Amino acid sequence: MSVVICAYTLERAELLAAAVGSLAGQTEPADEVIVVIDHAPELERWARRTLTGVKIITSDRPRGLAGARNAGVAAATGDVVAFLDDDAAAAPDWIARLRSAYTAVDIVGVGGSIAADWSDGRPQWMPEEFDWVVGCTYRGMPVEPGAVRNLIGANMSIRREATLAIGGFAEGMGRDRDRPMGCEETDLCLRLAQADPAATILYDPAIRVRHHVGPSRATLRYFASRCYAEGLSKAEVARRSGSRRGLASERAHALRTLPAGVVTALREGRPSRAATIAAGLGLTVGGYARGRLSA
Repeated sequence: MSVVICAYTLERAELLAAAVGSLAGQTEPADEVIVVIDHAPELERWARRTLTGVKIITSDRPRGLAGARNAGVAAATGDVVAFLDDDAAAAPDWIARLRSAYTAVDIVGVGGSIAADWSDGRPQWMPEEFDWVVGCTYRGMPVEPGAVRNLIGANMSIRREATLAIGGFAEGMGRDRDRPMGCEETDLCLRLAQADPAATILYDPAIRVRHHVGPSRATLRYFASRCYAEGLSKAEVARRSGSRRGLASERAHALRTLPAGVVTALREGRPSRAATIAAGLGLTVGGYARGRLSA
C-alpha cells in the first residue's frame, strides 16, 4: 500500500507535518508515503528540509488536485494507493483497516469516515447534512459498512492498476488552489464502475480520519460559494456519466435527508440551520442549472 498526500501551500505546512506524523504512528505502516508538491517551490524546499521518512516529488501534471493525485499514482509502487489530505490526520489503525478491507479482487476502492475538526467550533448555522462542503462525512451517508457509488477524497483508496487503466483523475475537474470545485473523486469512481460493472467500492465508517476545518471555511460566504461550485461540478459529472448515474445519490439526499434535516432543525429550535439547508440546496441547484445551460 502506498499513501499519497498532495500539498500546494506553505500556509498549511504544520498541518502537512501532522498528516505525515499520523502515518508514522500506524499500527501497520504503509509500504511508502509520497508527498506530492503541486507547483509550490517554497513548500517543496520546506518539505525537503523538514519531512523525514517520506518520498517527496513535484507534480509534473497540470496544476490542481486531480493532476497532483495523478502524479502520485504514477510514482506509487503499491497495488493500492490511499489518499490523505494535507490537512487531515489518520487514525492509528487507518492503514490496517484499509488493507483488511481488500478481501476480493472485485473490490477496487475502499474509503471511510471523515470527522470535521473545527478549529473554532462548529458554527451554529452549519447543518451536519452539509458537512460535504468542508470535505467531511455528512448526515445521510451510511452508518454501516457497505458498497457505495463514490468515496470522498480525504479518506479513500483505490487499486493502482484499475486507476491507470481508466486514465486516472480527470484533470479538467476538481479543486485548484482556492477554487472550491470538486467531484473528481465521484467522476473517477463512476468511470471505475463503468469499466468493470462487477467492481465494488466499499465504505466503512470505522476507517477514520479527522479533517481540519479552519476559520476561512467556517463562513457563510465559503458555504455559499462551495454549494454553487458543487452544482457546477455535478453538472459536469452528469455530462460525462449521464444524470441518472451521476446524480442518483444526490437526488436521494435532496428528497429525503434534507427535508428531514429542516424538520429536525426547527424541532430543536435552530431556525438558522433550517434556513442554511434550504439556501444550500437552492445554491447547489442553481449552480447545476448554470452548468447544464453552459455545457
